Amino acid sequence: MKKEELITKLKAIVKPYIQDEEAFANLSENTDFIKDLKINSANLVDVVLDVEDEFDIEIDNDSMEKMLSVNAAIEIIEAKLASK
Repeated sequence: MKKEELITKLKAIVKPYIQDEEAFANLSENTDFIKDLKINSANLVDVVLDVEDEFDIEIDNDSMEKMLSVNAAIEIIEAKLASK
């Protein structure tokens, strides 16, 4: 799966949880879920669960703690998909 495709799917997943529309409009690999999009930690868990459903993967607690930015999420998703 291409990185652009992953970013598009991630955008759709995080959209219901964002608090900063402008940051969302400028979402890139460097976007931080908490600092930039103002997603709170409880909603971040929902994002992880939605990512698991969307990509049919399981994200362990260590990976979940690292999944704080778009780039980190992409790396984790790619690694999980590669190990399937």
